[in-house]
Amino acid sequence: MRLSHSLAPLAVALALVLSLPYDALPHARVAAGASPSPGRFGASCRTSVRGSQVVAYCHNPYVDVDRVRLHIECARWWDIDTDSAPADAWPAMTVRLTGRCWKEIRSVWISHQKAR
Repeated sequence: MRLSHSLAPLAVALALVLSLPYDALPHARVAAGASPSPGRFGASCRTSVRGSQVVAYCHNPYVDVDRVRLHIECARWWDIDTDSAPADAWPAMTVRLTGRCWKEIRSVWISHQKAR
């Protein structure tokens, strides 16, 4: 039996599709009803402690504005722990945060908040 000229291209296309490996076939990336993964957020920060002085640089590579704050815990019980004023790190922007204790520093950390 001979295929007609109009069915020959269809048969070749079907044979090619069936011979593709499973990974090459198109498929949905997210299952139906599943929520998409959250977008990336958060500036990358690096801190430097020298004696009782702290300097932090936070660079935001993402689209959303990141409101960052520097938190300093001082080592001495009588030394006041400090939190910096919030600074908005806009996309592709680097912000500088500073703070200090009177004496030694126990710990330093940065908090992030999504600005609206």
